[in-house]
Amino acid sequence: MKKAGIIMIVGSLLLLGLFKFPLWNIMLGAPQYPDPMGMNIYITGIEGVQEFDIQNIDGLNHYIGMKKIPKPEEMWEFEVFPKVIAGMAILGVLIGILGLLGKVSYKWFLGWLILMTILGIMGMYDFNTWLTEYGTDLDPNAIMKMTHPDGTPMTYKPPLFGHQKMLNFDVDSYPHTGAYMLFAGMLLTLMAFFVGKKEWRTK
Repeated sequence: MKKAGIIMIVGSLLLLGLFKFPLWNIMLGAPQYPDPMGMNIYITGIEGVQEFDIQNIDGLNHYIGMKKIPKPEEMWEFEVFPKVIAGMAILGVLIGILGLLGKVSYKWFLGWLILMTILGIMGMYDFNTWLTEYGTDLDPNAIMKMTHPDGTPMTYKPPLFGHQKMLNFDVDSYPHTGAYMLFAGMLLTLMAFFVGKKEWRTK
């Protein structure tokens, strides 16, 4: 399964792009901010799109009682996620090499893909849980207390995916380069499974 093994190795190595490129991006724009503010979310931490974006977002959030954007050492995810990605990349390359040498069947490629899919779903669930806590766990002593027309407190959970209007801000949340590399890598491993299956039958 030479072709399948090579495809599997390339697909697995694409995961390493997550150490260089953001996984996700959240942008906030409003009439009084002609240059939108944003956060790039990496597997190792959160950085501002522009130099002072994190500082400015924290300043705005302070008025409505939101917590500061966490530093890497304040979230266990930023310690665990890099290890998971590195481990899956190494495992994928190892399976690809063994497939290349004919030591494992094409089913191992699918097994890796299923495991990566499960981990990805768990990661997205965890990310959405953090967004929910970030936007709803507000300081009761905040300077500004916004409420809905029915009197219930307003929450500020950013969308997991897509566009949302919050007060006078337009909030956009979409995958970034790292996520696309991850998705491309998973597609390649799926391709490796089908190519390997074909090669296995012609042995």
